[in-house]
Amino acid sequence: METTLRGIGVSHGVAIGEVRHMGTAELEPPTRRITGEAVPTELRRARQAVEAVAADLVARGNLAGGEAQAVLEAQAMMARDPELIADVERRIAVGSTAERAVYDALAAYRALLAGAGDYLAGRVADLDDVRNRIVARLLGVPMPGVPNSDRPYVLVARDLAPADTALLDPSLVLGFVTEEGGPTSHSAILARALGVPAVVALRGAVELAEGTVVAVDGSTGVVTVDPDPEQREEMLRVAEERRAALASATGPGATSDGHKVPLLANIGGPADVADAVEAGAEGVGLFRTEFLFLDSGGKAPSEKKQVEAYRQVLEAFPEGRVVVRVLDAGADKPLDFLTPAEEPNPALGVRGLRTLLGHPEVLRTQLRALARAAEGLPVYLEVMAPMVADRADARAFADACRDAGLRAKFGVMVEVPSAALRARSVLQEVEFLSLGTNDLAQYTFAADRQAGALARYQDPWQPALLDLVAMAAEAAGAEGKSCGVCGEAASDPLLACVLVGLGVTSLSMGAKAIPYVRAELSRRTMAQCERAASAARASDGGEQARAAAQSVLSGE
Repeated sequence: METTLRGIGVSHGVAIGEVRHMGTAELEPPTRRITGEAVPTELRRARQAVEAVAADLVARGNLAGGEAQAVLEAQAMMARDPELIADVERRIAVGSTAERAVYDALAAYRALLAGAGDYLAGRVADLDDVRNRIVARLLGVPMPGVPNSDRPYVLVARDLAPADTALLDPSLVLGFVTEEGGPTSHSAILARALGVPAVVALRGAVELAEGTVVAVDGSTGVVTVDPDPEQREEMLRVAEERRAALASATGPGATSDGHKVPLLANIGGPADVADAVEAGAEGVGLFRTEFLFLDSGGKAPSEKKQVEAYRQVLEAFPEGRVVVRVLDAGADKPLDFLTPAEEPNPALGVRGLRTLLGHPEVLRTQLRALARAAEGLPVYLEVMAPMVADRADARAFADACRDAGLRAKFGVMVEVPSAALRARSVLQEVEFLSLGTNDLAQYTFAADRQAGALARYQDPWQPALLDLVAMAAEAAGAEGKSCGVCGEAASDPLLACVLVGLGVTSLSMGAKAIPYVRAELSRRTMAQCERAASAARASDGGEQARAAAQSVLSGE
């Protein structure tokens, strides 16, 4: 009997297929004491297993590239954490087996994360995956993971570890559905990068029976269980109409009445450039530079290495716009050589620009590298700082750019509500704003972006968030400066129209989303976008805001 379930659609497209569940296994090792003579052997086994798992995660990241590479390298850093390894060795020294020591040490670390505030609690799933991989290797049992199948299927899981999501085979995994996670979780971000239809935060997903046929609409978040032939035909027809609309919309981003809206790509490094160019990106709206620092062997990468990586990206967009975000370290992206070892709440602590201002030599080297990388190129380079709270922060960053001899536009990311509230003041120091809606939502609603239970607060349709976007855009317009959006909100075609109606001047997203946004904008006039934005802001919640905008844009 047909049933309709609703979660959060996080990756466009329609998938129809049989349910296959993520494999599970009991990975808690038995408690068994060892003698002193066995300690050296167990220490060696533990060290080898930890290093093998870390190396495997790095290898998976290298294969996947892009967003996945940074995520998996961060997991490898978890495995290699010196304090964690020291705890494992202490437990072995007093009689634990290698596998039990790893399990107990990671359980203690897990408890610390879970109690350290929502932001770090969102990393528990990543830590659990690291634990399972190390313990499985020590026990000599297969890792829980993507099921083996020679037929295409829809993957269902409570949640997906980044290492599993990164290497999904789109020819076999038609789409995926998870019970946990949110629109900005690692799995959601990686699903968009892969172009696999996906729905997250779907209550009861794991109760779907193996082999059940489901239809997954990654645009609307609707999952239909046992769809009848007519429903299948209708969903496929709608999907075909979407594909036709994509094919017909080409060229620069613009509304149907000619209001230009540059569509840019979010990239994590040179490996993402080809997809961005293929999608017709007009440049890069967010170049995350963390990948260089996560893979630098415990120290900041040299200026030469940075120059080489930055130039590869800049050369790919001759006469295009490339917006580079300087290193955003801290919170869920800790770096041993930069970030504090212990903070009561890292998400509200020393991260982003705060970290860089505490290590001016790291910021200076990165800015000099960017200046050298752009030499002789016709590219329009723009450089921005993360986690800017006020005018003083903006001034400090602009001064650092000038001191490094950087000939580029200087801007800031608006991720902290205070920066949106005081945007006009901030713009006295810099030339553009870029709204990071993921973190802006997190700080506005005090809701961890990785926690599925708090997904409604992370909904970028929340009117309070739209109010902050409007305030920043209005301030930029009054100052004659630009205000873009580079958060995941820009990848939602309907919301993209609303953002344009709020006054946003450019949109940056994962490359796979660009054709969808281009097609939707090309069907709307600027006046329609403005009316939809007003209707959304007049609503009382995210779902109501989406419905109100949809009603305006569909002419109802």
